[in-house]
Amino acid sequence: MDRISSELRELLTTIYRTIPVKKGTFLFQEGEKADDIYYIQSGKIQISKTNMDGQELTLRICSQGDLIGELTLFCPGARYMLTAKVLEDGTVSAIRRETLETELANNPKLAIEFMKWMSLHFRKTQTKFRDLILHGKKGALYSTLIRLCNSYGVMKEDGILIDVPLTNQELANFCGTAREVVNRMLGDLRKKGVISVEKGKIHVHDLQYLRNEIACEGCPPELCSIE
Repeated sequence: MDRISSELRELLTTIYRTIPVKKGTFLFQEGEKADDIYYIQSGKIQISKTNMDGQELTLRICSQGDLIGELTLFCPGARYMLTAKVLEDGTVSAIRRETLETELANNPKLAIEFMKWMSLHFRKTQTKFRDLILHGKKGALYSTLIRLCNSYGVMKEDGILIDVPLTNQELANFCGTAREVVNRMLGDLRKKGVISVEKGKIHVHDLQYLRNEIACEGCPPELCSIE
């Protein structure tokens, strides 16, 4: 997983204030002034982008040990470029952006650790957009299912259970497409026996089929995840 290094985590836990967060609320929204960076102590937070038509694209789900709001660092007059919605009650640490900038500027070792972490996130985002651009809506859904298996998969005798409940609309948000399109593609996969759905959870019976359909390059799990 792409959790931050122990050195950077130690720094973050010495310069924060703790904030409880509730499911359904927003930690921050796109366009708001960016004063803080957040380190997740517990809970889950969805990071998304909304286009001019109001369509939402979910970029990742963050949980304990993740840093969010990081894109605003070292940007004068920064505003949040993405929206952070709380999916599960928890606690976050809020770090003043200017404080973290000063600490990183004065500590080259920590700055390098942060750059490595940022580089990993950029690579993950690039692979997601690659699948969407090269393989369209099908590629977006299939790669999302593969990433969900890597992040939340539980091995079963007949495949992999994605042990997190997701609505078709939530899946559509990951793919940047309409719920109806996802409904149809999931229906096709069920008919082929590739997946089944029970109590809102997807069971992937043929992961290799999904990989073959998008010419999966076998990226390491730290790149091919939903987090």
